Amino acid sequence: MQLFESIKLAYTSIKGSKLRSILTLLGIAVGLFSIIIVMTAISAIQKNVEDVFNSIGTNSFVVQKWPAFQTGGHGAMREYRNRKNLTIEEGDRLRAMTSLPVALGISIYVGGKIVRFNNEKTNPNIPIVGVNQELFIARDLKIGEGRNLSRTDYEYSKFAAVIGTDIKDALFKNNIDPIGQQIKISNFNFEVVGVFEKRGTILGQSQDNYICIPLGTFEKCFGTERSASFVVMAASDKLIEKTMDEVIGAMRKIRKVPVGEENDFEIITNDQLIAQFNDLTKYFKLGAGIVAFIALLAAGVGIMNIMLVSVTERTREIGIRKAIGARKKSILTQFVIEAVSLSWFGGLIGIFAGVLAGNLVALQLGVPVVLPVEWIIIGLLVTTFVGVVFGVYPAMKAANLDPIEALRYE
Repeated sequence: MQLFESIKLAYTSIKGSKLRSILTLLGIAVGLFSIIIVMTAISAIQKNVEDVFNSIGTNSFVVQKWPAFQTGGHGAMREYRNRKNLTIEEGDRLRAMTSLPVALGISIYVGGKIVRFNNEKTNPNIPIVGVNQELFIARDLKIGEGRNLSRTDYEYSKFAAVIGTDIKDALFKNNIDPIGQQIKISNFNFEVVGVFEKRGTILGQSQDNYICIPLGTFEKCFGTERSASFVVMAASDKLIEKTMDEVIGAMRKIRKVPVGEENDFEIITNDQLIAQFNDLTKYFKLGAGIVAFIALLAAGVGIMNIMLVSVTERTREIGIRKAIGARKKSILTQFVIEAVSLSWFGGLIGIFAGVLAGNLVALQLGVPVVLPVEWIIIGLLVTTFVGVVFGVYPAMKAANLDPIEALRYE
């Protein structure tokens, strides 16, 4: 009963001094909003990123020239740029020298191409990827329409292509069947033999905006000056470490890396990608935490101020309660609960607005909405803490009032 009565008194206090209360609640709402919106958006993005990386397969890893996330400034960039390109020949040798990989996909790509079909054309942002047959296994690329590239396509370097759904939607309108149609890429005609299954977006970037062609065909059309990459698929999660060790040893031998020197290539796993992405997001979390701390500190001072005013305004009420037998503990509890209730009113507004705005950000980036339950709980605990810490002093002042002096107060 005392709890509900104290909450009711807190609500009455808020109504009694609307402007002062709104300014106090606004501070708490802004503090919680700033951290909840960031955490909600980041949680949605992280879940999407993890789902995309894990869909590749937890028993696969990539060998490439560049790191997944390039940091360290111009010096590090120069070091990576000066590395020798990985070549298709090195991929073939790696396949021959290793026994543990169940699939070793080789790919090399060129970006920024325009693809045409009759009078239709795409934007100049289409990556053309030369692939070997095992890449489809290692990357788990599924065909939605038509067929995959065949052994004949690879052996005779045919001008065959499997396209992403974005290219299909851009070029083949009015229900035209893309299978068997001729598309033009850089003045080369390719036959569309298949369309990939739709994979969706990651951080607003489409995963369906590319074309795969046989490696030999890619070499004839676009050359091999670019660096290739190799996707290695281990037999199982348990064998991925052994497979990685075997691949690293073979790559060092192929590229003649001296003993004791660092690898001149990168090994990238899904766990590393997720960990590096999470490492990048921690700075956003830190910034949100600092803003929230400052806002909550200011809001806490506001709560203390409004409670001190409330104690002053209700001095006679406190005196009467103490004169008829109210104990210090009861008075203390009442005013602490009022302070916590004030904090909760503002906190709930901030949490609701933060979750809503965070998910709106996530939707704009093309990722599914989430409900960050753990951060909602943390937000409520923080608001409770603020209410208790900044409500104790006014509550103690009220509890320690002399009843005789309080009754004399006008």
